[in-house]
Amino acid sequence: MAKPLSMDKPECFIDTESGGKLYVKESALQILQKIEQPVVVVAVVGLYRTGKSYLMNRLAGKQTGFALGSTIESKTKGIWMWCVPHPTKAGTTLVLLDTEGLGDVDKGDSKHDSNIFCLAVLLSSTLVYNSRGTIDNRAIEELQYVTELTECIKVKSSNNDADDSGEFVKFFPSFIWAVRDFTLERKIDGNDATEDEYLEFALKLKPGTSKKVMEYNLPRECIQNYFPSRKCFTFPFPTAPENVSRLEKLDSADMSSEFLEVTDNFCKYVFQKSDVKKLKDGITVSGRVLGYLAKNYVDTISSGVVPCLENAVIAMAMIENEAAVKDGLEVYQSGMEKLKDSFPLELKDVSSEHQHLSSTATQTFMKRSFRDNDGSYLKTLEEKINKLFDGYLRQNEEASKRQCEDLLSYLSGPMTEKLKQGFYAKPGGYDLFCKDLEDIVKNYNSQANKEVKAEEVLGEFLKQKSVDSKAILQADKKLSEKEKKIKEETEKAVLLEQEIKVKEEKQRQLEEKMEAERRSNEERMRQMKEKMDEEMKLQREEAEHAMESKLREQAALLEKGFKEKADRMNEEMEEFKRQNAEAEKQRGFLQATLPNMPYLSGVVLGLSAISAKVLYGLIHRVNFLGRPLLGRLVSVLNVFHF
Repeated sequence: MAKPLSMDKPECFIDTESGGKLYVKESALQILQKIEQPVVVVAVVGLYRTGKSYLMNRLAGKQTGFALGSTIESKTKGIWMWCVPHPTKAGTTLVLLDTEGLGDVDKGDSKHDSNIFCLAVLLSSTLVYNSRGTIDNRAIEELQYVTELTECIKVKSSNNDADDSGEFVKFFPSFIWAVRDFTLERKIDGNDATEDEYLEFALKLKPGTSKKVMEYNLPRECIQNYFPSRKCFTFPFPTAPENVSRLEKLDSADMSSEFLEVTDNFCKYVFQKSDVKKLKDGITVSGRVLGYLAKNYVDTISSGVVPCLENAVIAMAMIENEAAVKDGLEVYQSGMEKLKDSFPLELKDVSSEHQHLSSTATQTFMKRSFRDNDGSYLKTLEEKINKLFDGYLRQNEEASKRQCEDLLSYLSGPMTEKLKQGFYAKPGGYDLFCKDLEDIVKNYNSQANKEVKAEEVLGEFLKQKSVDSKAILQADKKLSEKEKKIKEETEKAVLLEQEIKVKEEKQRQLEEKMEAERRSNEERMRQMKEKMDEEMKLQREEAEHAMESKLREQAALLEKGFKEKADRMNEEMEEFKRQNAEAEKQRGFLQATLPNMPYLSGVVLGLSAISAKVLYGLIHRVNFLGRPLLGRLVSVLNVFHF
């Protein structure tokens, strides 16, 4: 499990250059890079000097942290970030974003405010809108930024100028309205009302189609349609007016018990109900990915282009998938480097560790990758692992060859001395030579029988000694010409038999390697199917949640008599259903295709194995064709990455 990261204090996340352009602070990105856990991102927005920072400090479990202003000047500039371990969700990091106050007269740039609000929406999984007094028409008009989101955010890059705000509900954060310094009684038509009922009453639409009515309804419709859920908290005055300027230093005894109670309820709700941040298709966001997202969105906004959710996901997928390939390779290579210290080993031991590490590398890749729809990044990982595997096999063979050569050099040492001294240059010397050579081969086979290069090195050794053997045979006066001819043919048969053993061993090793690759491929396909199933599940959940939200809004419209608006929502939901049906169709096709992939690989492997046997049969019969045919076989197998 990834280790939690906790910051002692907030840090500036997104700042403004002297020219007014936003940029992401490198120091903040470095912090987020270290967070591999999923993140719950809570952002607070609102007019300046409304006490946003106090709530964020409380969510962090601290009295101080985010700056609290005590004058008319806005304290927070840009967006500040505080990452702490989530208090109730193990294995999750809580990222708190405190934004620059909106409507600061000193800035004189409403576009800047829109960008800050837009970034808070794009980056958060829960958006807290902080205001003071009551939720009246003026308060809702001050939330004008929500009506500008269609101009600031696009869901799909292919839509051009089309309005795709109907899909916002799939990807937008949950919405909390925090009303500070609330002094009124919560009553509707003379009856007590809950905080949520108070919010829904404030968001109630007016009937009619006049310009004034439409302007009144627009921000309310945006809040209802864009955010998947809504919640309200009304906070009374925290303390006596003279103490407000030092709120962060006050003891709880000096603060309103009712205010503390609402604050406690607010924190509990955020901790329990705020979801992990997710991208399109339900992809979970880690701290590292959040940093990439922020950089992508801020750079896009600063370039004057409208940020697009789909483009951001594609960009993130490319970065994460490339990194996932690198992570998987590092796992594989690290394990094989440790194994290399034990070379030479039997081929089955190297193949077994290769299969284990290949599976572990694929798991590592799957944890980080997403949207590898065509499997190209997984294929890249597979190809790189196979290339490394071939390299390690060669290194193991080289180590085996050296060890076998050293062993033969040691065992044949006495023979070499006898040859130098002319020991075999006498009648009967050939039989003595053959006896010594037989003893060397016997001892060698008993000590090197499991080495991958044992037969090949022995074959080369016997070829070298055949030169000495021929000279000794011709000089041996004890043997007749007929006997010499028979022994010469016998020696040729021995050499041919050794050649056959070498080729049979190569065939066996090739088939063993192919079997190892077949098993690795099956394991990859199994993990790929699991990943695909998980992604499909997330996509279905995303679609279901969006549809539930639409149905709730439609039911509310019908209940309040807005039949025409409710009917228009039918068109949106029909489009939702069409898109979901198309996605299901694509998922069904992928699921139907995937099980055949190991089968097709098995067919290729089977044909390759049959070809190997046929070719080696020919090798045994037509020795001089051996190398060209073997080269062709290897070329064919390499086409299929085996």
